[in-house]
Amino acid sequence: MSAATAESKTSYILDKLQSLSGVIPIGAYLVDHLWSNSYALVSIEKYNQISGDLQTVPWRIGVEAAVLWIPLLFHSLYGFYVWSKGKSNALSHPWMSNWMYVLQRWSGLIAFVFIGWHLYTERFGGHGVTRYAGVAQDMVNPWYVAAYIIGVTACSFHLGNGLWNFACKWGIAISPKAQRAAGWFGALVGVSCTLAGIVVVLGFHYAWFPLGGYVQ
Repeated sequence: MSAATAESKTSYILDKLQSLSGVIPIGAYLVDHLWSNSYALVSIEKYNQISGDLQTVPWRIGVEAAVLWIPLLFHSLYGFYVWSKGKSNALSHPWMSNWMYVLQRWSGLIAFVFIGWHLYTERFGGHGVTRYAGVAQDMVNPWYVAAYIIGVTACSFHLGNGLWNFACKWGIAISPKAQRAAGWFGALVGVSCTLAGIVVVLGFHYAWFPLGGYVQ
């Protein structure tokens, strides 16, 4: 096997794994994280209960490293490498696919910075203990709210568009019809996660509990 062939095969495998890691486990974790934080819309007590349960998971650091940190670092660093090798022609050829390529890369960069900041402030800065009062106090600051809305939107868009890429790369969506369906599905996931994240942020900011009346 020639060096060029071996490099091409390695790139093919890494591309596949990078696409997969963006969906499982990173994308799945994002959806689960939004779901867990949605309990802040029920009540302070319910949020603290769910948060406390998550903070007592056995072997928590090892689980987080295997499920989130290592896949996230691989997905991000390899994504930056691919970005450095590619060229954008969205300005000279302003087609939708070219703009989606650009938005996917920039949303990934914003998401990477946001996740790093979020982990530092909420996971490590707080020694792994998250309570409603602490998050609500942070969310009083409008700049904090804006940062979260931008970060959640970037993460959600990156996941939604990434689902389309994943379906195409893994042969799930082959025909034009299937690819359109995958695109609509990715858009639905991206918009849903964005809206859920924004509502949670506003819930903390305004001490708003819209789900408290019927969710136990």
